[in-house]
Amino acid sequence: MSVASKKGDSGKAYHTECTGDALVTVKAHAKDEDITLFGSCFCPFVQRVWVAFEILGISYKYHEVDPYKKPKELLDVSPKGLVPGLRFNRYSPPRSLNESTVIMEFLEDLASTTTQRSILPPIANAYARGLVRLQADHVNRSLVPAFYRYIQAQTEEKQIEAGREFHTSIEGLVSLFERAEREILALGGTSGEGELESLRRGLGVWIPGQTELSWADVMTAPWLYRAKIVLTHYRGFQMPHGERFSGWLGRLFEHPAFKATCSSEQLYLDSYERYAYNRPNTSMVATAINEGRVLP
Repeated sequence: MSVASKKGDSGKAYHTECTGDALVTVKAHAKDEDITLFGSCFCPFVQRVWVAFEILGISYKYHEVDPYKKPKELLDVSPKGLVPGLRFNRYSPPRSLNESTVIMEFLEDLASTTTQRSILPPIANAYARGLVRLQADHVNRSLVPAFYRYIQAQTEEKQIEAGREFHTSIEGLVSLFERAEREILALGGTSGEGELESLRRGLGVWIPGQTELSWADVMTAPWLYRAKIVLTHYRGFQMPHGERFSGWLGRLFEHPAFKATCSSEQLYLDSYERYAYNRPNTSMVATAINEGRVLP
C-alpha cells in the first residue's frame, strides 16, 4: 500500500499564499506593472510561466488568486477560471491571455523585441527549435497527465501501473533530450563556436556545463519538482537513477529563476493531499483525469 493509504486523509486544505523563496519573489513584484500575472502558489502551470518571466526579464506584477473560488477578476482574464492568466493593464479596457503554453509563446515573442532574451535555440536553426518543441509536447501530452494519474490512483494495482507510466514518460523525455544532443551538437553542421554555444544554451541544462534553462526545462521542472516532494511522500516514488539524470535535476532545481518561484515543501505536501486521496471536486484537472478526458 502507498504511504498515503497507510496514513489516511487528514483533510488538509490547499494553500492560498506563497511561502519561502516564492514569497520573497511575490513581494518583489507587488507594484503595478503593464502586465499582471494571476497565479496560485501551488499550481505547476503557473510556475512554468512564472519562471519564464524571471528568465526573460519581463516586468510583471504577481497577483495571487484562488482559482477554486473563481473571482470575477480571474474570470475576466481566463474564461474557465483557471490559472495562469495575464492582464495587460495599459489597454482600455485591459486585454488578456490565458493557457500556460500560449502565455510562454507570448513572453518569448515579447522578449525578442524587448529584453533580447530567449529560452529557445536560435531562430536561425529551425530544426533545433523543432526538437525542443517536441520535448515540450511530450511533457504536455505524456508526463503531465501521467503525474496526475499517479497521484490520484487509489488502489495498489493502479498506483503500480501509474508509477510505471510516469517512469516511462520521464524516460521518453530523456530520449528526446539525447536525440537533440546527438543531432544538433554531435553531428556538426554549425558555422562556428558561437553558433554551437548558442545551440548548447538552447538545449538547456541537460547539457553538462550549461547554466541556462531551455524551453523544455521550464515546461518540465514544476512537475518533476512536485514529483520529488509529493509523489515521494504519498506514493513512495523514486526518481530514475543515473549520474546524467541526477545532474540535470540538480541544475534544474538549483537554477535561480526556478528556486525564486518555489515555496516550502510543506506547502506542496498540504496542497496535494486532496489529489493523493482523490477527493471529490478537487480540481478541473483531477476531474478530467478521473473521467479519462484530456486536461482542460
